[in-house]
Amino acid sequence: MYKKTSILIVFLSLFLSSPSLIAQENTGSISGSVEGRANFFIRDSVIGASNTPQYDRQLFGAETWMDIKYSNWGFDFGLRFDMFNNSNLLNPSGSYSDQGIGRWYIKKNLDKFDISVGYLYDQIGSGVIFRAYEERALAIDNALFGARVNYYLNDNWKIKGFTGRQKQQFSSYRSIIKGGSIEGYASIGNEEKPITFAPGIGVVNRTIDDETMNNLVSALATYTPIDRIGAKYNVYAYSLYNTMTAGNFSWYFEGAYKTNEVFFDPLETKTNWNGTTSAGKFVNENGYILYSSLSFGAKGFGISVEGKRTENFTLRTTPFASLNFGQINYLPPMSRVNTYRLTARYNPATQELGEQAFQIDVKYAPSRKVGFSANFTNITDLDNTQLYREIFTQAYYKYKRQWQILGGLQMQWYNQDRYEFKPDVPIVQTITPYAEFLYKFDRKKSIRVEAQYMLTDEDFGQWLFGLVEYSIAPKWILTISDMYNIVPKKTAEAVNYYTASVVHVIKSHRFELGYIKQVEGVVCSGGICRLEPAFNGVRFTLRSNF
Repeated sequence: MYKKTSILIVFLSLFLSSPSLIAQENTGSISGSVEGRANFFIRDSVIGASNTPQYDRQLFGAETWMDIKYSNWGFDFGLRFDMFNNSNLLNPSGSYSDQGIGRWYIKKNLDKFDISVGYLYDQIGSGVIFRAYEERALAIDNALFGARVNYYLNDNWKIKGFTGRQKQQFSSYRSIIKGGSIEGYASIGNEEKPITFAPGIGVVNRTIDDETMNNLVSALATYTPIDRIGAKYNVYAYSLYNTMTAGNFSWYFEGAYKTNEVFFDPLETKTNWNGTTSAGKFVNENGYILYSSLSFGAKGFGISVEGKRTENFTLRTTPFASLNFGQINYLPPMSRVNTYRLTARYNPATQELGEQAFQIDVKYAPSRKVGFSANFTNITDLDNTQLYREIFTQAYYKYKRQWQILGGLQMQWYNQDRYEFKPDVPIVQTITPYAEFLYKFDRKKSIRVEAQYMLTDEDFGQWLFGLVEYSIAPKWILTISDMYNIVPKKTAEAVNYYTASVVHVIKSHRFELGYIKQVEGVVCSGGICRLEPAFNGVRFTLRSNF
């Protein structure tokens, strides 16, 4: 705590003690943002909003982030305060409380160099061997606590090197991470229609600390001789990537290889000393990933195709980390981002141990008034077990600037056993028609209506969803909705999940207050998912920039 307080004092001194900042203009710039959420929990055992600390006794929880950025004297400074009070972001069934400095950094440009220290966000290529980033909705903050140096060979080529440890809430994992990359840009052909290339090559190394290695050796010592494996301190990952553009075409390719390391595979079978077997064990394997996307765009028409194959490409700070904890890298998702409540209910989490997937997306708009789109996604494991499949269609029609209607149909096949660790449940199969109507009374006032129906015999059963949203731009948004479990499978009676909220915007400040009744589900962002528990209560959120 002493170190955190000392850092805070140093930064506040830099921000506030400079006479030039107060007395002169344009000598320094300061900006920042605040994001906060407060939850008031109301117990409802019917929907599963119960038997957690928040519903049983705490009744309140909050998360807050305040970020300040300051530039002066050729330096860039950053400082962020984080607070968690009775939060269930890290553990949906638990409660986490702590506060302190969540991030700080200092950056300085020196001729062809820029040097950064502190908690850093960065990535190599698309992130398949290294990505340090933040995703607050998923409780992910994988900042690298260390140092980074960029050297610009010229306007088109850059060399990067970094080292440090990965952030773990208000401390750091013990393992050391280091790596680097060379990235550039080149073009051939004439200036009017050039063919461009943006190649890169990267490498990352993780060295396990002695304490983690001792714990790993102790765990492996309990295995029977047939399952025993060796363990190494170091693992290396290499990647090669390039983006090529030629006219209306764009092609991205990335391939990566990871040397042997010990990781936990929940699908492998371990032999016990009494001769029985059980699921899940540590294995020592190498891994690889191949990812590519090809897109074409012309007037009124666009098409993109993506493909990926992954085998044993888990890369974490420690072999004991699981779920969304300790991830050094990021694997691109292979499904579309759905935005409607029911079409987004089932999302496929990226499978780092084994996945082969592809998707194709087509858009056609013959005029400004009419447009069509379709998407097909298919994901299996390496044994061709079906994990996810989606067929999505959409069409829209615009009448002048007064109203717009769109609608479509979604069909899904979702392996709930694999994605949500629910053994022996059937594949969830859904058919979901949806529609949206937007009507503008004038330049400021509008009303938007959504209607969706999910037809399925699995999981919670069939759903009916309706939403009405009235907007007075740019200051007010009033919304009411109901997600109705019309043919329930898990409750004795049909349950309504009501939501009512009001949003007020004042310049760059956004306030939202609402009553929310929400079914449990999975929340995903970029193929990374977390279990979202059932919620019943009042929620207040604030987002502000200054």
